[in-house]
Amino acid sequence: MDDFSQPVVFQRPPTALKGRGAASGMAHRFERDQREAVDDGWPVSEDEAFAARTFPTRVIRETARSALSRNDSPDIAFDQAINPYRGCEHGCSYCYARPTHSYLGLSPGLDFETQIVAKHNVPELLDQALSRPGYVPRLTNVGSATDCYQPVERELGLTRRLIEVFQRHRHPFSIITKSSLIERDLDLLAPLAQQGLVAVYITITTLDATLARRMEPRAASPLRRLRTVQTLAEAGIPVGVSVAPQIPFLNEDMERVLGAAAEAGAGSAFYTVLRLPWELNELFQQWLQQHYPDRAERIMARVRDFRGGQDYQSDFKTRMKGHGLWADLLNQRFHKACARLGLNRERHELDVTQFLRDPDQAFRQPSLFDDPVQADAGPSSCRAPAHPVRMD
Repeated sequence: MDDFSQPVVFQRPPTALKGRGAASGMAHRFERDQREAVDDGWPVSEDEAFAARTFPTRVIRETARSALSRNDSPDIAFDQAINPYRGCEHGCSYCYARPTHSYLGLSPGLDFETQIVAKHNVPELLDQALSRPGYVPRLTNVGSATDCYQPVERELGLTRRLIEVFQRHRHPFSIITKSSLIERDLDLLAPLAQQGLVAVYITITTLDATLARRMEPRAASPLRRLRTVQTLAEAGIPVGVSVAPQIPFLNEDMERVLGAAAEAGAGSAFYTVLRLPWELNELFQQWLQQHYPDRAERIMARVRDFRGGQDYQSDFKTRMKGHGLWADLLNQRFHKACARLGLNRERHELDVTQFLRDPDQAFRQPSLFDDPVQADAGPSSCRAPAHPVRMD
């Protein structure tokens, strides 16, 4: 009798790709079809293997409809944000923004770091938003979702143009990045800092160069980021350090990072713990199995200790820092290190009183028939965000 039973299918596990954080173009959560690589027993030629490992970066031009996104989350310290890019070529394995690519019909895996959407008209939209009669200046962060100084910024310059708009309107803002490319814009940032209009935060997850290269394959090295902290501080720009995310049994050198950042000139610091929303949960666990299979189960067990037994909890109260014994111990480590190093002793205040809704009118030579020109401003000052919250 013929055997019509289902054949045994051997799934082909994804292999790590050089220079990429994700190893697969996993389907997004709205995809109807699911595809899995299988081993059919046929040998793969060197040319086919090379093609499978090569994923060039592609920039997609997008005409955005708005520049600023309002924030009403009580656990985020800024009121609104602006992100000139969707997706991020840094390819951080832990990036909480990866699932946002699903809304574009793209994979949170490889597509997130190879299909970069550039909002080419975002500087013009920002200028229009700040010029509206009813606009009130609010604490604004640049790069809260994806890095505004990722590699494509070197060519496109959208972030620099945003800074020029903020400068023209004298609007306060903060920036968070992993990139040394921010040094390109010192000529704009240093004068703004003197006016109390900007603060910068550099993310340094670890000083372990090998770990950083695996977790953040196309970001600047840890030592290069420390040099950027020093460069910004020497230019008189208020600079803080993000040691986020904290991943148990992986980047365990938080105190060393804080110490090196303080020595380089950082005046403040913040942290969050690993967040695994939506598809990121599967992607990150896949990454763990590829790079740290001996620790993967232990890491995830401790992550669940932070999350009440779950891989992730999205409630505002606990999503950033977690809860429970291990979360409390991590919080104590952070605050004791900051107190010893003199970090977070002072809160840098950003000044909104200088805001100009219509810079052309403000700087125009007044005539005898003009009404008195008054700068439009909100509250007298606003605090720079203690954690601008780009959690990658």
